[in-house]
Amino acid sequence: MFDQQLANTQFWLSKSLNEMNQQEWEAICDGCGKCCLNTFIDSEDEDDFTATDQLREGEQLIFTNIVCQYLDNNTCGCSEYENRQTLVPSCVKLTKENLKDIFFMPQSCSYRRLHEGRGLATWHPLLNNGDKTKMHELNISVKDKTVKDCDVKLEDFDLYIAEWPTKDCN
Repeated sequence: MFDQQLANTQFWLSKSLNEMNQQEWEAICDGCGKCCLNTFIDSEDEDDFTATDQLREGEQLIFTNIVCQYLDNNTCGCSEYENRQTLVPSCVKLTKENLKDIFFMPQSCSYRRLHEGRGLATWHPLLNNGDKTKMHELNISVKDKTVKDCDVKLEDFDLYIAEWPTKDCN
């Protein structure tokens, strides 16, 4: 739920992500839903694939428009937020501890923007009285652009490659 009093403090201008309390940390999330998109790493050397915390030379992060079955396409929020990691063990919970591995988040991600010193985008709900309308109008969010992972065959993932998740505004 949006907290106008918290937004009025503009805490993100005076605190680093590491200095934020839990309420502030959660408020930084813009609620776009892009973190729920399935991604994969395209590698020139597919025979030598190992888990990574950064992209290596010759690798590219590819976004799809496939989302977790628990994503609400209208609100762009998780319908099972509190239980998401139990229900979907591969769901990544972004924390202060794993923020250094943020390469897997889209360029528009507010955590990534702050981590990289780019500030919040003008469409961020904290700058728009908690309203996501501007974010949706600029096509930043996943709203009305996705298909559920339970409706897609694993071998067909490459048919759902999407460029729009890489879009960022200001």
